[in-house]
Amino acid sequence: MERFSRSWWLASVLVLAAFGLAGCGGAAGPGVVSPSPSASPSPSSSGSPTAPSGADPSNGDDPWDGEVTAEAEVMAQELPVPWGIAPLPGGRFLVTMRDDATLAVVHPSGDVEPLDVSGGAQEVADQTMPGGEGGLLGVAVDPEDTGPTFTVFLYRTGAADNAVLRAELDLDGMTLRDVTTILDGIPSASNHNGGRIALGPDGYLYVATGDAGNPANAQDPESLGGKILRVTTDGEPAPGNPDPGSPVWSLGHRNVQGLGWDASGRMFASEFGQNELDELNVIEAGGNYGWPDVEGPGERAGFVDPVAWWPTSEASPSGIAVTDDAVYLAALRGERLWRVPLLGTAQDVADGESPGFGEPQELLAGEYGRLRAVQAGDDGELFVLTGNTDGRGEPASEDGRVVDDRLLRVTLTPAG
Repeated sequence: MERFSRSWWLASVLVLAAFGLAGCGGAAGPGVVSPSPSASPSPSSSGSPTAPSGADPSNGDDPWDGEVTAEAEVMAQELPVPWGIAPLPGGRFLVTMRDDATLAVVHPSGDVEPLDVSGGAQEVADQTMPGGEGGLLGVAVDPEDTGPTFTVFLYRTGAADNAVLRAELDLDGMTLRDVTTILDGIPSASNHNGGRIALGPDGYLYVATGDAGNPANAQDPESLGGKILRVTTDGEPAPGNPDPGSPVWSLGHRNVQGLGWDASGRMFASEFGQNELDELNVIEAGGNYGWPDVEGPGERAGFVDPVAWWPTSEASPSGIAVTDDAVYLAALRGERLWRVPLLGTAQDVADGESPGFGEPQELLAGEYGRLRAVQAGDDGELFVLTGNTDGRGEPASEDGRVVDDRLLRVTLTPAG
């Protein structure tokens, strides 16, 4: 297939900068495309990912371009069906529990502290309708907030529709308040609800939606299903969207559950395939990613091909984390953490170049079961949520006692 030209994409990104911005191939194994680096504006500091400790900032060879080793330790456990994770100051994380429609703060000590349900947390639970793959899903915290009060965004599923909520989190009182629906009308179903949300480096909110079991939604510009949406923190279409009156940023998606940006400003998204291939895509404003006409790289005019892809048995990617060295994808059915290296050095990024991609590498394969989400830490670690209590995995146990799901702290080291 003929992909949109990189010059077309660069032009669209530069237009957005003026407004204040920026898987198919053989089923035998993973595939990757490595386009030549191209210039791209750098994001604001609020959205810049963290480099792993030891990354080489010089012009020389970067040790992170090669393979890495990963060592994981259990940071917290007894998390019932965790889904979304967002960082808080002091090494803490805010985690959503899908089926209970509750939230908890995980402390560096491993203590899990649920939010007080007497406030807005109960209101969120009352608005959420769990079932199938639905419930309380994505969470994002405004990185500009320093506390003890934080603006929080949540994605919940419902009987009539899916919606994005905004609330205030009071960490001193461990409560939510001022819960407001800012975006609704997203198609809902038992499966394919999308659900990941993230604040981009431009300060706008990005919302990943699924096709809700109706593939036609993905190609319908009037439907919010099968899309990546870009809205203000009040839920209005963001300035610079391809259609000024629409929240749609990209279309042709089956079920996106991972969003992230690299240091050069490129946006990445992970996407579930159906029967053949899962995808990692670079998201272009107005780009059409082909579903349901194409699954993986279909080499068809008008559609954007993925930059990496996997057989569905090896991936089923959910959350992603983007660092200076790689894109990391948490795989559910594949029960591993995939790493797609970003080639080049920190100096390349400082010079405005977008690195190409190395061959995917699998980490933690089969060690912790299904992996639901991954978050980059401040000191170069990764924090990974397992997903073994979602009805499709094998819950962990200790001394014959089920310990539900876990939050892992993963330390990475260049292999060579």
